[in-house]
Amino acid sequence: MLECVINVSEGRDTSVISAIAAAGGDQVLDVHNDPDHHRAVITLGGNETEDAARAVARRTVELVDLRRHCGVHPRMGALDVVPFVPLGPEDAVLPIGDDLTPALAARDSFARWAAQDLALPCFCYGPERTLPEVRRRAFVDLEPETGPSQPHPTAGACAVGARFALVAYNLWLSTPETQVARTIARALRGPAVRALGFAAGGMTQVSCNLVDPVHFGPVRAYDAVDHLAHELGVEITRAELIGLVPAHVIASTPTERHRQLDLDPERTIEARLAATPAT
Repeated sequence: MLECVINVSEGRDTSVISAIAAAGGDQVLDVHNDPDHHRAVITLGGNETEDAARAVARRTVELVDLRRHCGVHPRMGALDVVPFVPLGPEDAVLPIGDDLTPALAARDSFARWAAQDLALPCFCYGPERTLPEVRRRAFVDLEPETGPSQPHPTAGACAVGARFALVAYNLWLSTPETQVARTIARALRGPAVRALGFAAGGMTQVSCNLVDPVHFGPVRAYDAVDHLAHELGVEITRAELIGLVPAHVIASTPTERHRQLDLDPERTIEARLAATPAT
């Protein structure tokens, strides 16, 4: 069983987002959109994830024109990021260090399909390189693994990945000064966390990917940003979970901090899989 967390470069037109998500059918576990980032995150999961990912990809390329896109989040394509994540046999995400082989097979198959059926250049990431490396090097000194050597005229290119579960997490700050958010993000970055500082909604945020949530989850991210923010004379105004989290992240978080950290037992991959029709 696989999860696929598709990042689409459309976060404002809800009719377009709904049409794209509808293509995923019963495999859609969650849809999150952000107008400032101009981005939607569509989480798929189940036994038919690969077919659903292709249907979502096709609809995205049909409906999203990157030439008219303007948002604070970095992007290289309309169908910007398509990571495949292994799920365990009992609907639990495999812990770090377990077998990535099914996700790698799905990644490579999807990249070949997208090149052939959508004429979309695909850059692969995973064990061989990170997503930030793909963003830096694409069409500079890194050629697509599949597809044309130039971006698609309206859809750009796609980063197709195989990875373990991560947590996408935003922390909003009480300042409109983008440099403050960038300073905090730079200090926060490390092997377990990627972070960027953005202006968003008239304020700023530290946008994080917690790539090792077992050891550096929302609690540590919040507390680290809170400490850094106070040193700079600002505060966290709210936390925002993007998409879903593995159940163990909730289980390891004190219940009294769930509201502060924007966590909820119903927003786990396992809970959403259990609530969907047979997968």
